Amino acid sequence: MVDGAVEEEDLGEDLGGDEFAADCQARVAFEVLANRWDSVIVYILGEGGPMRPRALITRIGGISPKVLNEALRRLEYNGLVVRQAYAEAPPRVDYSLTEAGIALLGPIRAMGAWAGRYAEAVLAAQTRLGPRVDRPDRT
Repeated sequence: MVDGAVEEEDLGEDLGGDEFAADCQARVAFEVLANRWDSVIVYILGEGGPMRPRALITRIGGISPKVLNEALRRLEYNGLVVRQAYAEAPPRVDYSLTEAGIALLGPIRAMGAWAGRYAEAVLAAQTRLGPRVDRPDRT
């Protein structure tokens, strides 16, 4: 740490364009992590291995089957989860992480550690400022 800043690991990779500009590939990671349920599903699959949708609903809690299905489709589309359908009666499907999904566990755990350290401060700021009002002219 230098002056309270966390040292960043230099991966030596060119992400294309200016940092976080429209053409920066780092935006892909932020888009994946930004969805509330996607990160939770990746974390649960990383901790528990392949799971069926009903098991995911039970393990996660607070997610509807419709929202889970949408998130799983999005994760599959993004190459983070693979869907395995079995030719059985009754039909059986389970989901597991791809190599890219497994690699995302590190950043998700880091976000969890950050939340463990700063969640109280964030919640205190929200309480202090009152209900959220999204106005571009707010000063």
